[in-house]
Amino acid sequence: MYSKILVGTDGSPTAGQAVRHAAELARTFGAELVVLHGAKVQTAAAGAHAGVPPDLEGLREEGAEILKAATDDAGADLKVRTVYLEGDPADAIVKQAKEDGADLIVVGNRGMRGARRVLGSVPNHVSHHAPCNVLIVHTT
Repeated sequence: MYSKILVGTDGSPTAGQAVRHAAELARTFGAELVVLHGAKVQTAAAGAHAGVPPDLEGLREEGAEILKAATDDAGADLKVRTVYLEGDPADAIVKQAKEDGADLIVVGNRGMRGARRVLGSVPNHVSHHAPCNVLIVHTT
């Protein structure tokens, strides 16, 4: 039924639940699991740091750590590929699903809160723009 499952992660515990759920589905269907981290890149808009470019190297290092942790969570008995994209996380998920021909997108219903929040409206956006089925895992 599914041959390629894409799951988005922001490194939060709730996203980890979505990754584990996607991994179990990939095991069940013998599907490839694509784990994606979309890093929101923006310059500071106001205040003392206005116009300061983001620390891209730091974002990339953090993204690599997030993807490694998600791969570890998924388990060793799967075909797993990781993708790091800079930009809006929801757009990144939809774009990658189209490029990969994903059969299913898995996202958690909640993500980080506060300044590190990445997956806020992601499930809503993805569900309205996805090129395939979307599973929103209840993670709260």
